[in-house]
Amino acid sequence: MRTNETERETTVTTAVFGSEEMQKSAPTDRIPQHSTTAEIAYRMVKDETYAQTQPRLNLATFVTTYMDEYATKLMNEAIAINYIDETEYPRVAVMCAKCINIIANLWNTPEKNKWKTGALGIGSSEACMLGGVAAWQRWRERRTAQGKPCDKPNFVISSAYQVVWEKFAQLWQIEMRTVPLTKEKLTLCPEDVIARCDENTICVVPIQGVTWTGLNDDVEAIDKALDEYNKKTGYDIPIHVDAASGGFILPFLEPEKKWDFRLKWVLSISTSGHKYGLVYPGLGWVIWKDKKYMPGAMSFSVNYLGAEISQVGLNFSRPAAQILGQYYQFIRLGFEGYKAIQQSSMEVAKYLHKQIGSMHPFKNYSDRVNNPLFIWQMKEEYAQNSKWTLYDLQDILKQSGWMVPAYTMPANIQETVVMRIVVRQGFSRDMADQLLTDIAGAITQLEKLEYPTTSRIAMDKKEKVKSSVFTHTGKNK
Repeated sequence: MRTNETERETTVTTAVFGSEEMQKSAPTDRIPQHSTTAEIAYRMVKDETYAQTQPRLNLATFVTTYMDEYATKLMNEAIAINYIDETEYPRVAVMCAKCINIIANLWNTPEKNKWKTGALGIGSSEACMLGGVAAWQRWRERRTAQGKPCDKPNFVISSAYQVVWEKFAQLWQIEMRTVPLTKEKLTLCPEDVIARCDENTICVVPIQGVTWTGLNDDVEAIDKALDEYNKKTGYDIPIHVDAASGGFILPFLEPEKKWDFRLKWVLSISTSGHKYGLVYPGLGWVIWKDKKYMPGAMSFSVNYLGAEISQVGLNFSRPAAQILGQYYQFIRLGFEGYKAIQQSSMEVAKYLHKQIGSMHPFKNYSDRVNNPLFIWQMKEEYAQNSKWTLYDLQDILKQSGWMVPAYTMPANIQETVVMRIVVRQGFSRDMADQLLTDIAGAITQLEKLEYPTTSRIAMDKKEKVKSSVFTHTGKNK
């Protein structure tokens, strides 16, 4: 036994790449029998991620990939703090309430209470869920008081919804009535919204910063149409704004635009602190117009670690580090700092939008850039004669470290293939120029192809099948 211990000691003190562990595969399904040094464990885990795209070159993600060294230090120092332990960490709970106040006032809350009504979420997905559940609970309370059935709730949203809304519909068994986008209607049309509303509609969900396109639904127009509809029918259908991206863009770049609590039927808004809130992943916020719009049934009280804790959320334990990060950014940047960063991201996005839109194979999906992200597609006449697709461009850019996603649009326009760029803090004009150079180089490379790519062949086959079905059914006559 003593000999084995001595051998083991010799092994773990060996230089990392001379160690026995580095000659073995990393564990896949069983925990290793023996311990190893922290340095070796770190290197094995780090090496597994080595081939990934670097976060700042990932133009597919919305989440923050850069915070300054003090923000990072502050969050690292709070990594062991569980937010829900309010008796042990009462100042974190107060800090969270301060963040809710700040965000509520950015969105022009009319609430007079000292502490505004809102909740923390792990990302905007949980925040959306909470906003949706609140609307559903309020609807149920009204229906029950009126002696009416509560078995067929629905909500109305654009077909360009984020997947959390599909989860919400399935988990709570609420019908999701989607309004299809078309080549003419790029965002949610108020008339189409009203056409899908009835007495069982718990809310309408316009989006500020549509994930698929970067565009904004016209919340003010929807609010006006809904006000007329509610007056005519006697219903009280509210609006929950999914402002995952736009919630931290509009207050700084378009403060005069009415999309928030200044509108009559906007009763709740959700956003993502880890997107344009400029905090590392794991943070969302939902704010209600007033305390009366957050049903009491959503607040759970529990005797936890010797104290009575009231909590609103789908999760109980959650990291406190992101709260410190958000509060730090508010203090560090202030309104003018946030405005400067968001404006910089917007200007880089507009620059890329213009440059890519002027490249001969492409056209922009929209002339508008509402948020620091946009999509583009191939010109139809170019696509018909090309040997490649946007999926091939995605693959070549990936070889240079860039992650620029290509994908098909939602139902009704699913034949449209687009690419998207999301510009965030940390992405400079110089990096944009590097990307443009790599895109131009990729196009030159692809245009030299002698034979069609696999994705081009697959797309052509799909088009032929569609054309055949179209002709067979006589729909082209």
